[in-house]
Amino acid sequence: MADPVIALDNVTFGYDAEPTIENATFSIAPRDYVWIVGPNGGGKTTLVKLVLGLLQPKQGTVRVFGTSPGDSRHRIGYMPQHARLDPKFPVTVMEVALMGRLGPDRTYGRYSRADRRAALQALEQVDLLDKRDRGLSELSGGQQRRLLIARALAAEPELLLLDEPMANLDIRVEHDLNQLLQRLNEHLTIVMVSHDPAFVSAFVKRVVCVKRHVHVHPTSVMDSEFISELYGTSMRVVRHDVHGNPGEELPND
Repeated sequence: MADPVIALDNVTFGYDAEPTIENATFSIAPRDYVWIVGPNGGGKTTLVKLVLGLLQPKQGTVRVFGTSPGDSRHRIGYMPQHARLDPKFPVTVMEVALMGRLGPDRTYGRYSRADRRAALQALEQVDLLDKRDRGLSELSGGQQRRLLIARALAAEPELLLLDEPMANLDIRVEHDLNQLLQRLNEHLTIVMVSHDPAFVSAFVKRVVCVKRHVHVHPTSVMDSEFISELYGTSMRVVRHDVHGNPGEELPND
């Protein structure tokens, strides 16, 4: 069996005396496609920061590709929460993708041939290669979100970590973006943070539930009762993989 991409062992972290994450133990395998879900303030973004090495656990260990998160950061492509692109900023699609080649030891400047090749490949993966010379103002909201993913892909990662990539997108754009992520999952491990349970069971393989404690489940458990227990309120799961006509009775989970 292949070594896990991400492994947490008895991890506890808190910003104050009260822990945000408590005794978390789980692992994510290569080529897995995982959704991190939980209520606001439940610890989702904290968990992401622990995996990235931006936070250090109070107890326990975090390993990414078998070593410390800091030593593995070059193998991770990251799209942060609330990432924004200012369409008025005078930069091309290609230049945004090239930003993914920057790192702690590099600043803006001359890019190598390898950098440009990686950026072009990333744009091709997200179907934006033909728009590489366009300005940001010429892209739709969905295209801008794909460009942010291309920026992460330009780092040539083995793990793609996305924090709320579907926020404020309409259903059609969400669906297209999820199909893109499914294709990328053929050669990448994908971990996606999202608060929206509407589409997840049709796309991802496992769910990491974060509400101070962390539990991992298959997506088959994602019914309305499970979601209501997690969020502490009554909710209905909308299945975008099931369609019907008005008045037609649809199968329950």
